[in-house]
Amino acid sequence: MTITAAMVKELRERTGAGMMDCKKALQETDGDMDKAAEWLREKGIAKAAKKSGRIAAEGLTRVATDGNIAVIFEVNSETDFVAKNEQFTELLDKIQGILLSNKPSDMDSALALVTEGDTLETTIANATATIGERISLRRFEVVEKTADDVFGAYMHMGGKISALTVLKGGNDEVAKDIAMQVASMSPQYISRDHMPQEFIDKERQIQTEILNNDESLKSKPENVLKGIVEGRLSKSLQDVSLIDQIYFKDPNQKVAQYLKSNNAEVVTFVRYAVGEGIEKREENFAEEVMNQINK
Repeated sequence: MTITAAMVKELRERTGAGMMDCKKALQETDGDMDKAAEWLREKGIAKAAKKSGRIAAEGLTRVATDGNIAVIFEVNSETDFVAKNEQFTELLDKIQGILLSNKPSDMDSALALVTEGDTLETTIANATATIGERISLRRFEVVEKTADDVFGAYMHMGGKISALTVLKGGNDEVAKDIAMQVASMSPQYISRDHMPQEFIDKERQIQTEILNNDESLKSKPENVLKGIVEGRLSKSLQDVSLIDQIYFKDPNQKVAQYLKSNNAEVVTFVRYAVGEGIEKREENFAEEVMNQINK
């Protein structure tokens, strides 16, 4: 029987399972929608889908290199306890291997990759069903370098933060030091030259508003105020510019000086911190108990 896109869509809406899993279920059951839904439940995939509404803001990041290929990724769970589970770390190992081997360009192609007979999407869904918490591959980035470039990789607190750097020149030690700098100081750009103009303009606007609300500066001449804004802007931009930051191992020099002394320059960097940008739900246990009593 021909499995149509409409059938896959209907089953996906019905069960919440992934597209590839729905297609496989329909193929296995000759297009019978009820049997396909039951097949997904038996595989634990529909059960996993029911957990999809939960907030998964814990987990681990991972960075790994293999020759001229590197990958950095984040896998989320609902609790920090599960992130320490052996099954969870085994899942990260599988994801690391398949991403390094296949170098997918986006999340859809990554989840469609096959490992040990199942798609990565199914593998993650099975882990969700087995572990009992929502597990998700949130993001990843595959980075390639030339033979002359150097990778630097660093994981902090067992993977709560991961950083990857690519240097032109230098060596492995310098590249790892810069990865540690990225992990600890959280720069957003390599230098001011790499910052979008709209980012700079927005920061200038913020500093201007701060100054306008400072009563002690109201009487200053306009040219003086402008100079103060630009000075504050420069300081603010330095904080998010990697090469302008103070080098974490030596407060007497900036990262740019450290790089220059080692004949190195930064080509690119990536930093992931677990759960950044995810709004975590605040739980109030006492309030929850009272709500149950009053029902």
